[in-house]
Amino acid sequence: MRALLDQLIELVTAGPVVLARVVDTTGAGPRDPGAAMVVTGSGAVFGSLSVGCVEATVVETARDVLATGQATTDRFGYAAAEGIEVGLTCGGELEVFIERVDADRLPILTRLRRRLGASAPIALATTLDTTTEWKLLCPGDSERWRGVDRDAMARLAAGRSGIVGGDECDAVDATRPRVFVQVFATPPRMILAGANDFVRALSRTGRQLGYRVTVVDARETFTTPARFPSAHEVVVDWPHRYLAAEHEAGQIDSRTVICVLTHDTKFDVPMIAAALDIENLAFIGALGSRRTHAERLNRLRAAGVTDTRLRRLKSPLGLDLDAHTPDETAISIAAQILAERSGASARPLDELDGPIHR
Repeated sequence: MRALLDQLIELVTAGPVVLARVVDTTGAGPRDPGAAMVVTGSGAVFGSLSVGCVEATVVETARDVLATGQATTDRFGYAAAEGIEVGLTCGGELEVFIERVDADRLPILTRLRRRLGASAPIALATTLDTTTEWKLLCPGDSERWRGVDRDAMARLAAGRSGIVGGDECDAVDATRPRVFVQVFATPPRMILAGANDFVRALSRTGRQLGYRVTVVDARETFTTPARFPSAHEVVVDWPHRYLAAEHEAGQIDSRTVICVLTHDTKFDVPMIAAALDIENLAFIGALGSRRTHAERLNRLRAAGVTDTRLRRLKSPLGLDLDAHTPDETAISIAAQILAERSGASARPLDELDGPIHR
């Protein structure tokens, strides 16, 4: 939809159009959620939803939506290449939401364009019902909306478009509508200092959570893409030097997670000190035993790091899950990061009262 936004605004100014978006996929698919197509009253088509598998059917549906103003959903599954049914030959499933966009949407569309022009993260939430409703969400918004605001904001924080509400709710929240949250933001970063089995496990978990994962270590022999296949970037450099350069280049923001897993003071002390010098990072953690942590604190104080800054450091890193293996440790670290990100208690749900989705 981002690529079509200017064109969509221009077309809507002249009259109502139909906007069709991929809102959900299962299995292999040609496009990700958020892929968009616009159909005008004259039948002109802009954008695409697949590689030509479903567009003709969506155009037919768009004529009815334009005439009635009632939004609808088309679902497409597997269709054999030699068959006559409409569907995806790749074997995946696709859900497309089709709605009419009138001039009353222009204020939201123009505000969305301004935010994108300023490179500011934003999300467009859309109720997936016949009388669809739109809501723009920005980081830091606290306004309650349709009972899905927290889940929608979590999508924005993670940089991942998707559906919240609806069937995902428990009985307490059954009235929440099914909502597609289209996120216009780069994924948050996870920078892992070190080149060991714990880093490999956490890089895998971090990627599954939607982070853009960077592994950085100065030892060229160990720091290779082959050893860290889940990482988006594998960088051979001193971690603190790499972090300073990324901060200077504006590649670090308030969603960035830093985990130091080196077990080597010549790497971890400078890296932690550099991270604590950056204001408003989402999370700074360091792996190690309590004895290692105590010794590390002394070295950090000797390096000039104040106690005020040291209070931001999460160490020993991870929740108490009695984790031993690298994969278990990665889960305990990821759980702590998620809890810190949302201000959750990290306590067992059966010890708490009230809705699970607050």
